[in-house]
Amino acid sequence: MSDSEVMAPDALLQLLLDGRPRTRAELVASSGLARSTVAGRIDALLTSGLVVPSGDGVSTGGRRPGRFRLNPAARLILAADVGATHVSVALTDLTGVILGRLTTPLDIAEGPDVVLAEVVRIGRALLHGIGRADTDLAGTGVGLPGPVEHSTGRPNHPPIMPGWDSYDVAGRLSRELPGPVLVDNDVNIMALGEHATEYADVEHLLFVKVATGIGAGVISGGRLHRGAQGAAGDIGHIQTPGHTELCRCGNTGCLEAVASAAAIATRLGVAGSHDIVELVRAGNTAAITEVRQAGREIGTVLAAAVSLLNPSVLVVGGSLSQAGDHLLAGIRETVYARSLPLATTGLHVTTTRSPYDAALRGAAVLVQRQLLS
Repeated sequence: MSDSEVMAPDALLQLLLDGRPRTRAELVASSGLARSTVAGRIDALLTSGLVVPSGDGVSTGGRRPGRFRLNPAARLILAADVGATHVSVALTDLTGVILGRLTTPLDIAEGPDVVLAEVVRIGRALLHGIGRADTDLAGTGVGLPGPVEHSTGRPNHPPIMPGWDSYDVAGRLSRELPGPVLVDNDVNIMALGEHATEYADVEHLLFVKVATGIGAGVISGGRLHRGAQGAAGDIGHIQTPGHTELCRCGNTGCLEAVASAAAIATRLGVAGSHDIVELVRAGNTAAITEVRQAGREIGTVLAAAVSLLNPSVLVVGGSLSQAGDHLLAGIRETVYARSLPLATTGLHVTTTRSPYDAALRGAAVLVQRQLLS
């Protein structure tokens, strides 16, 4: 079997992912595959239900050719965003459209058995709620709020996840859910989701999450950059100039210890991000000052990242990004002041367009790309 024949199902599904019906001739022309290969693969995809007939194309003198389109509901994807204090689970079709979702408060410190059992419970409830079975799942994508070793999908010394170090998340979920289970850092999946749904035409994007912790996801050349072990983008533990605050990672002066929602909440004497956002929206001067300064501290670290990576879009997400323009203003202030002019020429610094969906959509993209590869 030739390489092109091995690649055929991926190439055809990738083409049909946009939802536009195509004839066999159009698929041949777009994919560069042999007519016989396309015909065979279409027949196989029709049998599996992944592709369905979609009317007739335009005749060129003979019988009108049949058209085919992806059947996005043929299989479903389970997407889970596990945060420090919550679990969000969604069910999507093969194109990433969210069919149902549920968020429940849950402390990550409860441990992997408790948290992952909740992911399974919610996932099954969503499936059964639309009349589908576990066997309809194509796979599961999971984002975790800590470093994840990419080759194994296991958390690696996560500072806020006691009991999770080296835990086999994929293995645990695979015992109860069909299909592949793919695990990544939560900021990586947020970057994937934001890029895929809002900035698909952008080659270089930096996504920064500011919440209980701080991290970044790097899109370079249109692809997620994880680094050698999956630690790329861990900006929360870069030391900030002039600070000595003790960080939960054991070091001092980390950006996370200075400018995260957890750090700000401690200084303001409130519970967390939600309270900070409410104070800022109410015009509380102390909260506004804290958030603006946090933006400046984050911007100092991001200025180096902008000079190093030269993104064209810098997206700020996470729960603290909802605190009006104050966080963004502080980031812009230092990024533009401290980065070289060439690096900031054309740089667009903005808040996320998908504040509630980016992580879930990114988790679905993980599975979608696995299926296509």
